[in-house]
Amino acid sequence: MAMKLVVIGAGMASGRLLEQLFEAGFAGTVTLFNGEPRGNYNRLMLSPVLSGEKSYDEIITHDDAWYGAHGVACRFAEQVTRIDRERKVVVSKGGETPYDALVIATGSAPFIIPVAGKDLPGVCTYRDLEDTNAMIAASTPGAKAVVIGGGLLGLEAAAGMAARGAEVTVIHLMGHLMERQLDPSAGYLLQKDLERRGIRVHCKGATKAILGKDRVEAVLLEDGTVYPADLVCMAVGIRPEVRLAVDAHLEVARGITVDDRMRTSDPAILALGECVEHDGQLFGLVAPLYDQARVLAQTLLGQPAAFCPVETATRLKVTGVDLFSAGDFADGPGREDIVFRDPGRGVYRRLVLEGARLVGAVMYGDTADGAWFFDKIRSQEDVSAIRDALIFGPAFAAGGPAANPLAAVAALPPEAEICGCNGVCKGRIMQAVEAGAQSLDAVRALTKASASCGSCTGLVEQVMALTLGDGFRTATNPPMCRCTDHMHEDVRRLIRAQGLKTIPAVMQELGWTTAGGCASCRPALNYYLLADWPLEYRDDRQSRFVNERNHANIQKDGTYSVVPRIWGGVTTPAELRAIADAADRYGVPMVKVTGGQRIDLLGVKKEDLPAIWADLNAAGMVSGHAYAKGLRTVKTCVGSEFCRFGTQDSTGLGIRLEKLLWGSWTPAKVKLGVSGCPRNCAEATCKDIGIVCVDSGYQIGVAGAAGMDVKETEALCTVPTEEEAMEVIAAFVQLYRENARYLHRIYKWVAKVGLDWCRAQVVEDLASRRALAGRFRLGQSVSQADPWADLSAPKERSQWAPLADLSLEAAQ
Repeated sequence: MAMKLVVIGAGMASGRLLEQLFEAGFAGTVTLFNGEPRGNYNRLMLSPVLSGEKSYDEIITHDDAWYGAHGVACRFAEQVTRIDRERKVVVSKGGETPYDALVIATGSAPFIIPVAGKDLPGVCTYRDLEDTNAMIAASTPGAKAVVIGGGLLGLEAAAGMAARGAEVTVIHLMGHLMERQLDPSAGYLLQKDLERRGIRVHCKGATKAILGKDRVEAVLLEDGTVYPADLVCMAVGIRPEVRLAVDAHLEVARGITVDDRMRTSDPAILALGECVEHDGQLFGLVAPLYDQARVLAQTLLGQPAAFCPVETATRLKVTGVDLFSAGDFADGPGREDIVFRDPGRGVYRRLVLEGARLVGAVMYGDTADGAWFFDKIRSQEDVSAIRDALIFGPAFAAGGPAANPLAAVAALPPEAEICGCNGVCKGRIMQAVEAGAQSLDAVRALTKASASCGSCTGLVEQVMALTLGDGFRTATNPPMCRCTDHMHEDVRRLIRAQGLKTIPAVMQELGWTTAGGCASCRPALNYYLLADWPLEYRDDRQSRFVNERNHANIQKDGTYSVVPRIWGGVTTPAELRAIADAADRYGVPMVKVTGGQRIDLLGVKKEDLPAIWADLNAAGMVSGHAYAKGLRTVKTCVGSEFCRFGTQDSTGLGIRLEKLLWGSWTPAKVKLGVSGCPRNCAEATCKDIGIVCVDSGYQIGVAGAAGMDVKETEALCTVPTEEEAMEVIAAFVQLYRENARYLHRIYKWVAKVGLDWCRAQVVEDLASRRALAGRFRLGQSVSQADPWADLSAPKERSQWAPLADLSLEAAQ
C-alpha cells in the first residue's frame, strides 16, 4: 500500500525534502499543510524583494503547476491544530487527515521583546512575505523606520527599507553589529558602511517601550533616546516553533528532539528545519537544513543515512557589502590572531589560530579567499608551514604571488563547499561540468549551486573555468555573432593590432563568413572603429540601430520621442517657451518630465522630426541623445548655491561635466549624478558615474545601476578640486570606451576587469590618466556635434528618407 505522507509546513526545508523524494521516485501520497496562503518560496530572497530588486514571482520555488505535476494535495492557509498520535491523524480546520508518516517542518517564530507597545499596529517582524509587504508599504520616501536588532536579518531589513527611501535607524543591544559572526573591528567597518548609506546605527541601545496611541509613533530607549517611527521591525532573534510537538507530548528541549535519521521520539513522526534540535544544536542556516532534507528523504525511502552537521560560514546579503565569517573567533587561551587592515580600501581580515590549526576567519571588503579559509577551518589542516603568508590567501601561501586568478579555487579540495545555501561542493560542480553543463544556468539546474542567494556565483564560475580550461572562454564568452568565430575582445584587439579602419577591412582580414555582416556585428564593429580611430574612421549610419539612425526613440505606435538636452537639469524661460511652442505646433500628445531632469516630447511623427528639431535648434537647444549609446543625462541637485546643506557647486559641476561628455559614443548608455552633499538628493550612488560633494572635495563612485539590475556605486577615489574630478571622469570614460564590450554597461565592464585595475589606470598613474583624458578630448573634437544641426526643416525634409531598420531594437 502506498505511504500516506503528511507534511506540516511548506518552507524551504520541506520543499527540498519533497524534491528529494520525487527525484527518487516516491510513490506515496503527499498532503502539504501551510499556515501561509502559498507554497514554497525562497525566503533568502525576501531581502531583494524588500529592496525592490526582485518581485515575489521571481522567488517562487514551487508553483501550483509543480505541486500539481507531483500530485501534492495542498492545504494552504490551513493551520494544523493538533496531532493525534494514537490514531495517526492530524486535525485542522478542514477536518482530520490520516498519515502513515508525518513530517513536522514548522520552522521558527520571531522573538518579540516584552515591552509596552509591542502589539501596536505598525510593529512587525521579518519572517515571511506578509512581513515584507508590510515593510514595503511603509517604506515610502521620507518615512521613518526603526529596526530593533542588528543581526543578519535586521540589517537586511534595514537595507531593504532604506533602498526604498525610508529613513532607517537600527537599534542594537550589543556593542557592535552582528556580534555572533563578527569581531568588533569588522562590526565597526560594517557600521560605517551602513552609515554611509544613510542608515543610522545605535549600538548598546536597550528598548524600553514602543510609543503610540492608535499605531506606532516612536521607540523609547532605556537611556531616554527617542526615535520617531512610522514602522518598527523587530529582528532580535527566533525560537523553534514547537507548540504542536509539545501538545503531542513529543520529546522537546529547545527544539523538537531528533536522532541522526531525523526521527522524533515517535518513530512515525519526523521533523526537520529550524524547529528541530539535534545533539543539542539548533540550525538556522539553509545548508544544514538541506542536508537534513536529504537524510529525511532517505529515511522515508528506507535507505541508510545519518545527519552529521558541519561547520557553516556566513555571508551578508546586503548589496555592496562584502562580508565573510566562519568558525570561532573568540579570544581564548592558546589562541593567536593574524590581522590585516587596509583602511584606504576598506579591507579587513582576521584569522584566529589555535596551535597549528585555523579555527576562525573574519573578512570584510575582500572575501574572495573565503572558501579557501573555510576549507582550512573545516579540515583542521596543519597550517604552520604557511603561517607567515596565510593571511594573504592561497596565491601567496603557495609560495608567492600567483598570476593565475584561479589559484584560490584550484587550491580547494573536491569536497570543499562552494555553495553554502545548497551544500554544493567543488567536486559536484566539476562533475556537472564534465557531464556537459557548460553554462552557469546549466550548472544551477543540475546542482542548485548559486541558485539561492547568489553570493557564490563568482566561485561557481571559477570552478567551471578551472574544469573547462580554454573551453570556458567559449562557453561563457561566445563569438560576437554567427558571422565569425572571434569574440568581442579578440575583434577589438585585432582592429588595433592590424590597423583595420573600415568595416569591410575587418570582415576581410578576420574571415567573416557572412558577406556584409549582420544586425549584431555591424553596430559593434562601427562602435569599435569609431572609438579606436576617431580622426580616421567615418561613422557608418547604416550600421547603427534604428533609434540612432533616426536620432530619436521610436515608440510602440511608430511615433518618436524628442528630448532636447537640458544641461544639468537647469533650463530657462526661453527654453521652456520653445519647448511649449514646439509641442503646440506639432501636436505633441504628451509632454513628460523625465527621471533625468529633462522634458520629453512624446508622440512626434517621423516626418515632423527634422522640423521640430529645426525649431529647437533655433532656440539654442541640442539633442539630449536619449536614444544613444552615449551620455544620456547628468542629474544634479541645487548644491551650495541654494541649499543650506550643500558643500560644493554640484549644479555647476554637473553642467560642466555634461558639456564635456555629451556627444561621445560609448559601448552603452551612460548616466551621471552629482549630489551636493552626502544626503545624495541627485541619487549619485546608483549611476554609472556618481559624484558626491563633501567639505574636502569630490567623492567619485562608478559602476552603479538602477534599471533591471540595482547596484550601488563603488568608490573610485576622492579628489580635492573640480578640475581633477573632471579629468578623472574623462579618463575613466575613455578607459571604458577603449576596453568594454559593445552594449555592456559600466557596471558589467568593471565587474569583468576589476575596479583595482581601473583605479590603477585613472587614479594612481597620473601619466595614464592624462593620456586617457587627452584621447577622450581628441575624440570629442570629432564627435561632439548635434545630429540635427545641419538639417533645416522644409528644404531638407524630402531628402530625409527612411532607412530599412537594422534590427528590432527600439529603445536601448
